[in-house]
Amino acid sequence: MAKSDDIFLRAKHRTFSGLTEDAEHEWTGPFCFIQAADPQLGLMKAWRDGDCDGGGDEWADEVELTKQAVEAVNQLRPKPRFMVLCGDLVHAMPDTPFREGQERDLKAALSGTDPSIPMIFVSGNHDLGNTPTPSTVEQYCSSWGDDYFSFWVGGVLFLVLNSQLFYDASACPELKEAQDTWLEEQLCRFSSSSTVPKPKHVLVFQHIPLYLKSPDEDNDYFNLQRGVRENLLDRFKKAGVKAVFSGHYHRNAGGCHDGLDMVVSSAIGCQLGEDTHGVRVVVVTADSVIHRYHSLEQLRTRGMDEDLRKLLQA
Repeated sequence: MAKSDDIFLRAKHRTFSGLTEDAEHEWTGPFCFIQAADPQLGLMKAWRDGDCDGGGDEWADEVELTKQAVEAVNQLRPKPRFMVLCGDLVHAMPDTPFREGQERDLKAALSGTDPSIPMIFVSGNHDLGNTPTPSTVEQYCSSWGDDYFSFWVGGVLFLVLNSQLFYDASACPELKEAQDTWLEEQLCRFSSSSTVPKPKHVLVFQHIPLYLKSPDEDNDYFNLQRGVRENLLDRFKKAGVKAVFSGHYHRNAGGCHDGLDMVVSSAIGCQLGEDTHGVRVVVVTADSVIHRYHSLEQLRTRGMDEDLRKLLQA
């Protein structure tokens, strides 16, 4: 089992095995990746029962949907450079019933992913608890790899963040401080120095969106509080971050303000709005980051949108 687990533990020491700056800092032309979110094994049953505080005692539906996503991603041509899951991997909170089984079955479903398509994992509130502790963060890291880290693909820098530390770090303030220090180092390094390779773009992955529709919207369960939001937006814009990708909302949302794209993608699993189970195809060119949400059925039967495919062939 140890060998199988390696594919889930490639994020270590704040980087990602095989996708390091040394190996991937040069721009090599357009590429695509898959952004997915919230497989959240167990939520569909819990939502139907009206007991979302419970861990959900059935998750066969989410397992099947995850397998469909894997199948659809595997057959895409050209192949995605990676697939990122933006949090809430399972529904059961840490140290609750069903957690172990949900994690086991999600790993089994994901293990069918083409080995040439690395899987990037982002921590969500159900993965860490709404108020994370050092213990719950450590549990997550032992199962899925680091909770925050950077990696490079084809000259593009990606930052994976633990958004729960922005939301409520009251039980682990030292972990919040450590991520803040690390993040500031990452953002300043490429904006202030001419001695390091400049990334073609900088993109961020986190679970909780900065906002759902507008940067000045009210605080909500599904966004970050305004003070935190404004601080991050300011830091991201100064550093030239092109886009922030998130999940959490179980609906598609987002907006673009002052050149920074906030992308909120609906779920592989339980839908809370009118969207279908799906994933987002993202194409990165020298000048732009273009993305479209695809239903699993659309992606499986027709592949990615033709306009995205043309961008990859340019």
